[in-house]
Amino acid sequence: MMARNRRDFLKKGAATVCIAAGAVSAIPLVAKQVPKMAEPMQDMGLDMCLAYFWGIEPRKVALAKQMNVLGAVGGINPAMAGMPDTNAWDLAVIKGVQDAWRRQGLNLRVIEGPPSLGTAIKLGLPGRDEEIAHFITLMKNLASVGIDTICYNWMPVINWARTTLDRPSRGGALVSAFDIEDISNQEKFTEFGPLSPEIMWENLAYFLRAAIPEAEKYGVKLALHPDDPPIDEIRGIPRIMTSVKAFERLLDLYPSPSNGITFCQGSFASMGTNNIGVDIPATIRSFGKRNAIHFVHFRDVRGHATNFEETFHDDGKTDMYEAMKCYYEVGYKGPIRPDHVPTMEGDPNDKPGYSTIGTLFAIGYMRGLMEGVVKENAKPISMQ
Repeated sequence: MMARNRRDFLKKGAATVCIAAGAVSAIPLVAKQVPKMAEPMQDMGLDMCLAYFWGIEPRKVALAKQMNVLGAVGGINPAMAGMPDTNAWDLAVIKGVQDAWRRQGLNLRVIEGPPSLGTAIKLGLPGRDEEIAHFITLMKNLASVGIDTICYNWMPVINWARTTLDRPSRGGALVSAFDIEDISNQEKFTEFGPLSPEIMWENLAYFLRAAIPEAEKYGVKLALHPDDPPIDEIRGIPRIMTSVKAFERLLDLYPSPSNGITFCQGSFASMGTNNIGVDIPATIRSFGKRNAIHFVHFRDVRGHATNFEETFHDDGKTDMYEAMKCYYEVGYKGPIRPDHVPTMEGDPNDKPGYSTIGTLFAIGYMRGLMEGVVKENAKPISMQ
């Protein structure tokens, strides 16, 4: 009896399965047409770079290659070429330095802190014409090996300045900071004679008139970096590249595809006062429409011109996603690098702003923003 019931159950079960299977097969299956999206471009089509101001750092180079960040930004050090007593603007030195980076698997993309653009040019001192001549030779020789971007600044005597290099930030990471009160009593420089903003502008115009026609000839882009910090003077030395209007004046001094900007987001973000700052996305759009952005330093700050501190890329006052989207919108396709990262646990603070671990965080953050921007703007591929 039990065996018969079990056989009946199995027969009924089999019939149920057959009915179910038949029901399923009777329903027409219509594949939903999901638009195929275009493959996202790597890094928004930008040249991702890292800064190497201390030469070849093996750990950093290895990590850069693992991250597929193959652009190198730095100076021209004749010792890297095995020619320590040779002029940095000589072609043999430039080729030697470029080859040293190529042997590491990297491409020397931007010269930042170029040789032969020093105090004499910026302050209009004797010898500036000789410096300018060497700078023109530098441009010619860089162009001959395919290096077309030079990041320079107009900060004589005192360059990048901070009053603190180890301020605790998120989780105990260390950042650099500036507070004008800490330098208010420092002695002023007097050996250069009377200086004024207009003298600095006259010297900049003199340089541009000499250099830009040659840069055009060789296809070189000169990218002026803002003064950092963007204050009017330090120890009696005027600083003029401290506002958006100053950079508009720069571009109007000598309109040219070769006369452009290093858009250092942190420097622009620290311009102004507590109540009046710079709208970073709007400024990117404005300069981008003029094709004036030749190089980007991607970083952020908290504070304003006379009192600010560096931050993690996700912890400052700028809408970094909107900023990245603006580079995409204006069609910027040049070099970009993270800048002034916090020193994180496991790294020494011997190179403030350039912690290797902090740089890894920055690259990951930037890549995430870039992928988001590209996917947001991706267009479906026609299925016809």
